[in-house]
Amino acid sequence: MSARGNGPAPATPPGPGGPDHGGPEHTPTGVGGNGAGSALPRVVRSDRRLPDQDSDIPLPNIPSPRLGGAPKDRAEHRAEIHRRFEQLADYRTDSARYRALRDELIAEHMNYARYVASRFSVPADTAEDLEQVAYLALIKAVDNFDPSRGTAFLGYLTPMVAGEIKRYFRDSTWDVHVPRRMQELSLALHGAPAEQLERRLGRSPTIAELAEHLGAQPEEIVEAFDASAAYSATSLERPLVPGDEQGASLGETLGGDDDAYEWVVDREALKPLLAALPEKDKRILLMRFFRGMTQSQIGTELGVSQMQVSRYLTRILGTLRDAVLVEDGEDEKEG
Repeated sequence: MSARGNGPAPATPPGPGGPDHGGPEHTPTGVGGNGAGSALPRVVRSDRRLPDQDSDIPLPNIPSPRLGGAPKDRAEHRAEIHRRFEQLADYRTDSARYRALRDELIAEHMNYARYVASRFSVPADTAEDLEQVAYLALIKAVDNFDPSRGTAFLGYLTPMVAGEIKRYFRDSTWDVHVPRRMQELSLALHGAPAEQLERRLGRSPTIAELAEHLGAQPEEIVEAFDASAAYSATSLERPLVPGDEQGASLGETLGGDDDAYEWVVDREALKPLLAALPEKDKRILLMRFFRGMTQSQIGTELGVSQMQVSRYLTRILGTLRDAVLVEDGEDEKEG
């Protein structure tokens, strides 16, 4: 639409329009009845009219995209978007016209994708990440939208953006991965569904009441409460006393495997076997393993050679080993 009246035409906001995208060239002088004015306005295309300030009544909870100027009539705007998607489908994907129109459609709906992302209540440092997820969803929606199905693009874009953001929450914000069912129940237990039940009952609901309200089993509710702890993890390097960087850390309070437990089991298994040995065998074991005597010293004590002592030890230890293995085999059969 060419400029009307005596003043300059309103400038088209920055966007994918311009000479490279089928848009008009900049005019070097003012456009109007008297040609006055220091600004260098641009001619507004007929299919990119700027709306009056308050004439475009927004949809409930979902404003129309305004980048580049939306027509005053929402139905006309939807039809125009649909026509442009039909044109996009006719172009070859490697053509310059396809890339230009694709970029234009993406840029024109970025405000709307950002709006859908803003409906999720998140900390400020996460909001920018959600916007990036929303933009990626917008690109996917533009690339995959099929105008021949007769669906409006916003009706396709909205669940696409919301779904990508929910997937981001599910896959990227939990420090420890838990099953999707547990994630959903955990969010419900700490969100609006559980709060609604508590307001209706006037007290904290029981596990059984929560399970009935959320359509789950009581065991799943208990697991979901446990899964909530996996949302954020604490570093083992965290000081036990906040701010005391030189003090003990959380990791230092964790215990480790104690090999002495295995010794207890072995000792208890050997006690009755040692008690059943002949006195001479007990004496040899006492001198070798409890007094730390060498085989030569034991031989001198018993009046035998070192070679005989070695044979005694081999026989005694073999007898004990076989007896322990037999007991272990019987225990496994009983188990």
